[in-house]
Amino acid sequence: MPAVVMGRRMNILAWNPAACALFGDYAALDPAERNIARIAFLDPASRELYADWPSCARENVANLHLEAGRNHPGDPRLAQLIGELSMKSEDFRRWWAEHPVQDKTSGSKRFHHPVVGDLELTYETLRAADDPDQALITYAAQPDTSSHDALHMLLAWTAPTAAGAHQSTDL
Repeated sequence: MPAVVMGRRMNILAWNPAACALFGDYAALDPAERNIARIAFLDPASRELYADWPSCARENVANLHLEAGRNHPGDPRLAQLIGELSMKSEDFRRWWAEHPVQDKTSGSKRFHHPVVGDLELTYETLRAADDPDQALITYAAQPDTSSHDALHMLLAWTAPTAAGAHQSTDL
């Protein structure tokens, strides 16, 4: 099951191998670039991955508005991120000006994955009561669907070998 831990400003804090199989290798990104909104608006591959990219991108804008208004007003790094996205993405700039705000914690997203093709996954966002700045986002496919088969194939295709999964730290 793909899973990502998102922190403040939609920064990607942690992920599992299944998330890399679905979204791409976050470890290959500079830590400062590991941000869900930044990837959605500035990585051209994101537009190809999300079958309904405008809807997903608008959700990111609405989530950033929520952070800016309710959760962290005056956060200079959030302001810097919003400024960067406004300068580099006309879509972001236009949608930001509409002032959408939402705290959507579940739903479904359609993907067009370059390896397994089309799939629809449901997602759930879980926040810890003692640290609402962090959220675990999990993705799953409905059983007995083509999306379930595609996700299963993707995870099998990208699964580490037994030796790779249990590497020793002894040198």
